Amino acid sequence: MNQTQTPNTSTLKAEVARFREELSIRDKLVQQLSQELFRLVKDNTAYAPRPEVAGDYRAEVRLLREQLQGVEQQVQFYQGQLQRRDVEIQQLRQTIRELSERGQMLEQVIRELPKVYTRKFAERLAPIKHKIMSLQSENRQLQSDLVAVTDRLATRGINLQPSAPEFKLDLPNINQQSPQALTVFSHV
Repeated sequence: MNQTQTPNTSTLKAEVARFREELSIRDKLVQQLSQELFRLVKDNTAYAPRPEVAGDYRAEVRLLREQLQGVEQQVQFYQGQLQRRDVEIQQLRQTIRELSERGQMLEQVIRELPKVYTRKFAERLAPIKHKIMSLQSENRQLQSDLVAVTDRLATRGINLQPSAPEFKLDLPNINQQSPQALTVFSHV
């Protein structure tokens, strides 16, 4: 409801109350006058009311009743608007509750996302780590096999540097310190 309608509703309610009070007072006065006139007419026919005075009161009462009816229609119209607005407010409150619940759910999902991504990354990384470790193990085994083969060849007296160019073996020099094994993900 906007601000211009709130004062109108309270103003209309005040006007309706004032009109009802005025109407009640006038009804009482009309009733008292009617009783007084009836008593006077009954007691003395010389004091019979003039028809134009009674007609004026009736016209005024009719006018007041018409005004009251108009005000009551306005009150009903505004009450209908108030009811529609109340229904709209209830719907908006329900929407706010639903959106708040959805927002809380999304916040929970957002809080859990880093854990989910970390777990998924670890799951995908595990086979890669396993493959690297197996390759490192295989590399160490091959290096030890190479050292063993080189030692055997050296003990048999086979020259690693033959003089014939067509029979050349490219074997690493074992006198150098062997390179350190690749240490990827050593913390695993």
